[in-house]
This record gives sequence, structure tokens and C-alpha cells, in this order.
Amino acid sequence: MEPVNSTEVSEFFLKGFSGYPALEHLLFPLCSAVYLVTLLGNTGIVVVSVLDARLHTPMYFFLGNLSILDICYTSTFVPLMLVHLLSAQKTISFLGCALQMCLGLSTLSTECLLLAIMAYDRYLAICRPLRYPVLMSHRLCWLLAGTARILCLFMSVTETVIAMRLPFCGHRVVSHFTCEILAVLKLACGDTSISEVFLLVGAILLLPVPLAFICLSYTLILATTLRVPSAAGRHKAFSTSSAHLAVVMLFYGTVIFMYMKPKSKEARISDEVFTVLCAVVTPMLNPVIYSLRNKEVKEAARKVWGRIQTSR
Repeated sequence: MEPVNSTEVSEFFLKGFSGYPALEHLLFPLCSAVYLVTLLGNTGIVVVSVLDARLHTPMYFFLGNLSILDICYTSTFVPLMLVHLLSAQKTISFLGCALQMCLGLSTLSTECLLLAIMAYDRYLAICRPLRYPVLMSHRLCWLLAGTARILCLFMSVTETVIAMRLPFCGHRVVSHFTCEILAVLKLACGDTSISEVFLLVGAILLLPVPLAFICLSYTLILATTLRVPSAAGRHKAFSTSSAHLAVVMLFYGTVIFMYMKPKSKEARISDEVFTVLCAVVTPMLNPVIYSLRNKEVKEAARKVWGRIQTSR
């Protein structure tokens, strides 16, 4: 039996759209504009929620955390992707690939848990309004957000270390625009069963479990809202929850398309383009949705902008 070639890999080549130069030049301005709007929109949400005292509530605390996660998630891969769209040198170091993989997994999985926490917050605010200030205290907000970040970071580091310790036997061409863990695992020439088990357990804990919790929370919210006697009360309850529900549907719809769609034998370029747009556009839409559906955010933004203009 011949020994396995265990040639070490010092860098990876991110294939992306290297075979379609015209498409690369089209995607560059589009993704650049979307990324800029993502940074400005989510930064605006964070700044407004911090500077306006009226938004110092659990709902806007979690919304600010969501915006920070969106900024971090897109920043893990978009800047390098933009460079690669205009460059023939589409490589990333082994350590850089591991870091990109870990941060991408961590921010994406944290967002899964944060959306469930935000659903629980809306449940307490609508179904337990009298006890809401006590049940969702400032300390509990920090505890929930911090626990989600630490747990997901630990899981992401574990998954990344297991994946990157596998032998790659000189294989270095990643068929993706980023160091996505499933794409990197396809290059491994060793036993990937342990890594796949960790990914499966993580996927179950971070996708169907939070989604089921969100569905349960909104079922209870809907039942409570329908019992509200006044139309104004029902409208207020629906308006405070509809934005979050829209973000949940957008996020999970994107994740399901990116990771759970049937895999064809031959990768279609249209699927790759749509995956890129989903990954880039979804974080941009979150602040747009909350701004359009929430009068408090719009009023706070006007107030902060007026304060900035006055200070000049």
C-alpha cells in the first residue's frame, strides 16, 4: 500500500468566479455599493441606539448587537472578495483561511441565537408586559448576548481546528469565494467524519432549535395580540414584532438556500452568484427593515442627525 501524500498546504486559492472575468467586473461595483450601505446602515443603527436615551431598551440593545454581527460577518469575507474580483492572485494564507472560517462561523451562528433571544424579548414585552422590566433586566440582556457570543465562538473554534488539522495532500483550490468550511472539507484527503459530526450537531443546535423557539414565541404573541380589545393596541403589538419576523424570515431563508438546497453534480454559476448576493445583501436589508417599520428608530435618527448638524 502506497503512503498517502501529506504535502502541507501553506495557502489556498479561492476559485470564486475566476473563470468569468466579465462577471467579476460586474459584481465588483455591485458588491462594493451593497457593502458600503451595509456598513453605513448598521453603524447608524448602533450609533442611534447608543446616543438616544429613548432607545436604551432591551429591544434596541439586541438590535444594536444584531447590527454589529452583520458588520462583522460581511467584513470577514467581502473586503478580500472585492480584492479578488479585480485580481488574478486569488490566494489566502492557511492561517488567514482558518481565521476567516472561524469568524464567519462564529458571527453567523451567534446571529441564529440572537434572533431567538430577540423573539423571547418580544414574547415577554407583549405577553408579560407588567413583569417585562423585571424579567428582561439590563443584566440579563448582557448575560444572554454574552453567552451566545462565547458559546458560538467556542463551537466555531472547535469546528475550525478539527477541519484545518486534516491533511489536504497538496489540494489547495477552494471552489468558493470564501473559506467556507464545507468547501474546504472537500479538499481533505483524510477522514472527515469527526468534523462532519461536529457540524451536524452544531447545525441542529443553531438552526432548527432556535427556529422552533422563534415559531413558538410568535405563536404565543399572535394568540395574545388577537385577544387585545383595541385595534390600536393590536396594531402596536404587530408593528413591534413584524420587523423582527421579517428579519428572521430573510435570515433563515438565506441560510436554507445557501446550505440546505439540493447539491447538483455540476455547480451552476447562477447558484454561485445568488449565494454571493444573499450573503452580501441580507445584512444590508436588516437596518432598512427596522428603519422602515419603526417610528422610534426614524425619530431617533432625525434627532441624532439634527444634533450632529447643530454641533457643526
